[in-house]
Amino acid sequence: MWFPVHSLRILSNSWSFGGRRVVASSYTCRRYKKEVLPSPEGPVPPVSVTEIRQYLRAQDIPFHDGYSCLHTPSIFVEEKQQVRHSYSLFIDKTTGRFVCTATLVEGNWQDFQASIELKHNGVALNELLKTDGQKDQAGEDSQHIWERALPLWELLDKQETQEAKATFGISSVSDTTLKRFGVRYLRTAQALVFPWFSPQGTSLKGLKLLGAERQGETVCYVENTLPRPGAYYNLFGLPLISRRDTEVVLTGRELDVLVLHQATGLPTLALPRGFSCLPPALLPYLEQFKRITLWLGEDLRAWEAAKLFARKLNPKRCSLVRPSDQQLRPLEAFNRGLNLTKILRTALPAGHKSIISFRELREEVFGELANVEQVAGVKWARFPEMNKLLKGHRKGELTVFTGPTGSGKTTFISEYALDLCMQGVNTLWGSFEIHNVRLAKIMLTQFAMGRLEEQLENFDEWADKFEDLPLYFMTFHGHQNIKTVMDTMLHSVYMYDITHVIIDNLQFMMGQEQLTVDRLAVQDYIVGAFRKFATDNNCHVTLVIHPRKEDEERELQTASIFGSAKASQEADNVLILQDRKLVTGPGKRYLQVSKNRFDGDVGIFPLEFSKTSLTFSTPIKGKAKLKKVKNDDSVPPKKAPAGAGGASKKQRAQPPSTEASPDGPVKP
Repeated sequence: MWFPVHSLRILSNSWSFGGRRVVASSYTCRRYKKEVLPSPEGPVPPVSVTEIRQYLRAQDIPFHDGYSCLHTPSIFVEEKQQVRHSYSLFIDKTTGRFVCTATLVEGNWQDFQASIELKHNGVALNELLKTDGQKDQAGEDSQHIWERALPLWELLDKQETQEAKATFGISSVSDTTLKRFGVRYLRTAQALVFPWFSPQGTSLKGLKLLGAERQGETVCYVENTLPRPGAYYNLFGLPLISRRDTEVVLTGRELDVLVLHQATGLPTLALPRGFSCLPPALLPYLEQFKRITLWLGEDLRAWEAAKLFARKLNPKRCSLVRPSDQQLRPLEAFNRGLNLTKILRTALPAGHKSIISFRELREEVFGELANVEQVAGVKWARFPEMNKLLKGHRKGELTVFTGPTGSGKTTFISEYALDLCMQGVNTLWGSFEIHNVRLAKIMLTQFAMGRLEEQLENFDEWADKFEDLPLYFMTFHGHQNIKTVMDTMLHSVYMYDITHVIIDNLQFMMGQEQLTVDRLAVQDYIVGAFRKFATDNNCHVTLVIHPRKEDEERELQTASIFGSAKASQEADNVLILQDRKLVTGPGKRYLQVSKNRFDGDVGIFPLEFSKTSLTFSTPIKGKAKLKKVKNDDSVPPKKAPAGAGGASKKQRAQPPSTEASPDGPVKP
């Protein structure tokens, strides 16, 4: 049976989360046993919903269909309690994982089958669930902090109460609402404390601390969770939900829950990690609702996340609040005096017809025109020149990346993906050429911006921060069948809300295909499959493809990508890592954007490799200017320009190829 093991490390008077710290009290530094995150291993999914139904019927287990789960009587509840906890076991239709909401037992489909066998053999399952009463470390720390925190509505100093509420923008939230949701205040950290109680509200499982940092006129919120974010599954407000409730509002922040409930009286819940993820483990607790309204935020990323979550929850029962100037985040709308009930009534149904008119697209078109920067996607922090060309990293696109052998393709693309992952882009790595341990070592070095071999005493600190990133790895290595890889990707989108998949590289996926089939036809099929996956799942796919064998003295161009022209035709973006080799010393490398479907800007910019940190990031000491590329048929000069040039021009046709001076190969 699988039970989650929560773990925590407190770093010298602070909780570490997302690179920020919230000071609390004088705790000592302690080590913890690492938690092994579940991996999206194959074959996936392990069982189909048809097989689940057939097994339940064969075992004479009654069940009925829910929105995302099958509901059955729990085998972990004693018969005398079955009336109270009727149909309290939920089996996920997509993955086969189960959870009993009465006993909080959970596991995979094989665990469920094993439990059925044990019950048939006369084993009392409820006896197996008895524990020694000891709490895990995260539970003990949560309880200690909870006891030190004071109820926000009972602070002795009324002025302190008013200042604390004003800091978080909840001056108009009543003490009754704060008391109902159990919000406390930790003076030493100047942070609000939101409890994570068990669904029955009987035990404290964790906490979220919310600090506020004022930057000019804006307030930035800093979140820290106990246990760590990967094990924090709190639907804030769940113990207050009645069995008779059939409607709920899902928000992205606990502060939004407070104002929505106070203004509308509706059952309201906050997702544990905002709009970045909706863990499938939470779906059983949302099965009772016939109508779910998602109001996650005021920007386009929140809107895209709401549409993605609606697919998990079943679009037929979901409505979405579209972001606009008059429909902000609930807290901001409340503070502006807007009518939250009226805004909820304007929520749009998540389900879409096959044919729609412009009237139904009009608001979305206006939203894209009014939010150009958000539409452009997530900006790279380490590659500002890439932002000038590609404008950002967007969901639903296919990027093809190529470069000469030994030029550092994997090293570059790992930093390219790490940059986005550090900004909250849920990432899945498929490394078929090098082992995951080596890849993780490269990425950890890039994350720490230095070699940890020389500072092993800092390994745990960096590893803890790295572990909190929304980063997952496929367990494949070497040749793999495209169907197996595609099933794993679909599973990762469902389980972890993956929005960026890296495949390194295409050639290794073609090994198990029939040798009698034309290799170019096989490659075209695989590229088409990735293109369809990116579009259907609104997920960005970065595909690494080796180039053709060509004259090493010539620079690569779009036509140099191995295979037919389908890869470059299907791709939204084509990136080429150029390696200008010099006889007298190390060569110069630069990145060429040769296709950009978003707005047509193409060009080149320099890369400077640091052997110490294994990074290609543009150094801060000098800012290289983009080099203009003329859109004509003339051949650019072979010699590289002095300094690192780049290019930027609207793409009207295939950009011309460029040639470089020869030199010896340089590997990072």
